[in-house]
Amino acid sequence: MTEAQRRAILLRTVALEADGLAALRTALEGELGARVLAAVDVILSRSGRVVVTGMGKSGHIARKLAATMASTGTAALFVHPAEASHGDLGMITREDAVLALSWSGEAPELADIIAYARRFDVPLVALTSRADSALGSAADICLALPRMPEACPNGLAPTTSTTMQLALGDALAMCLLEARGFSPQDFRDFHPGGKLGARLKRARDLMHGAEELPLVPRDATLQQAVVEMTSRRFGVTGVVDAAGGLAGVLTDGDLRRAFQKGLALSAPVAEAMTRNPRTATPEALAADLLGIMNEARITSLFVVAGERPVGILHLHDLLRAGVV
Repeated sequence: MTEAQRRAILLRTVALEADGLAALRTALEGELGARVLAAVDVILSRSGRVVVTGMGKSGHIARKLAATMASTGTAALFVHPAEASHGDLGMITREDAVLALSWSGEAPELADIIAYARRFDVPLVALTSRADSALGSAADICLALPRMPEACPNGLAPTTSTTMQLALGDALAMCLLEARGFSPQDFRDFHPGGKLGARLKRARDLMHGAEELPLVPRDATLQQAVVEMTSRRFGVTGVVDAAGGLAGVLTDGDLRRAFQKGLALSAPVAEAMTRNPRTATPEALAADLLGIMNEARITSLFVVAGERPVGILHLHDLLRAGVV
């Protein structure tokens, strides 16, 4: 097989799956969209969890959708349909809703879950391509996907179909996320680890506290400010007024400009400082702090509560936390 032939396979696969997503979007503008919104309402009305299930490749998609919902504010779990028949049906309560995935809608392993949901009046949402299938017919809400060609040249390996299942499941999860008002703070609580967790940390989680703050009074001299700067490791000192509010900052750049103007070390620091410096609140997100530093081209940022400095952050603190 030539390189051109292999490249053609790649392009054909992506094109066929893109066609499936385009057909899905068109369907969502009509009846399918209304049914998805009805499913959102049903799930929101339940006090329990979303039990997601599926067999084979649909089962793999179902696991991913359960994980997505659980991490975005909708309590969810995956129940393997074969294990359900051997005791795991006890994981499904009357307060739950079931989301069952099967492209054909005829997976025999789903029979016991379907019967259990009917017996105990647990709402059943089907995600299938056939509304007239065993699963589609038994469901309270059937989300019937458009039947599109698989990217597999034999028309057998689930490819386009699983892409469409995944996309519709994600759309359902995002509707639930926004309906619940799931916030970045909620997201941080569910994702404390890794780069995502780092970017969602707050300034108060990363800042150096009051005992490390480089500060001088407004009536200090440049020499006193230089001593304070060199005694710390931030390359900056804050200048506070009589009430303890942050009146300005003095940076290495401010010092160079001051000496270029001929100011002596005995000159008041107020003559060289930067007034109205960039600051952050203790609740500011680490990702936003990084944006402020990049935009202002600074490496240190004072954290203030009201007007009083309560902490300081250096770019290295964000790097160590994994924000970048």
